[in-house]
Amino acid sequence: MSFLKNISTPLTTDKELVLTYQQTGNLEVLGNLYQRYMDLVYGVCLKYLEDSENAKDAVMQVFEELVVKLQKHEVDNFKSWLYTLAKNYCLMQLRSHKNRKVISMNEQLMQNGEEMHLNGELQKEQQFTQLEACLQTLQEEQRKVVELFYLQQKCYNEITAATGMDWNKVRSLIQNGRRNLKICMEKKEKIASGIME
Repeated sequence: MSFLKNISTPLTTDKELVLTYQQTGNLEVLGNLYQRYMDLVYGVCLKYLEDSENAKDAVMQVFEELVVKLQKHEVDNFKSWLYTLAKNYCLMQLRSHKNRKVISMNEQLMQNGEEMHLNGELQKEQQFTQLEACLQTLQEEQRKVVELFYLQQKCYNEITAATGMDWNKVRSLIQNGRRNLKICMEKKEKIASGIME
């Protein structure tokens, strides 16, 4: 009978793990708790972000938020609280991408459709040329990983296998490379439009 009793004894509850983490700040305790719901968090992130790689990144970012926020909140139902935290994180990510500046233009300055099409093609070609130049400014590892990810459409795991780099390093190189490309492209656009001093 003691064997059956041991089977029916529940593992440490979510609430106990939350309290232990809040009292000790032990990340291993939090990691064990988070591990139970990583699939849930990934599912939520995938639903909102609609991209598996972005969802994987979000799972890691939600954990980093959890480290801080769980210390500050009284949580009765960890699973539903975590679901809400993950959902809010994703919504904030989506909002931040939508917050782009909109410039109103004088209608008299607008071009007709034919001119726009021709200018659009020229602009795309110019941007592509600028992008190629900016790619060459990246550090070798960063450029290689960015090209694999964006130009060859490889996922993080495929890049890790091809390069032998750690998954987190690949992620970091892609994020930093994307940021550096954006900065370079913005500088080139300013130079092209004569804004640069």
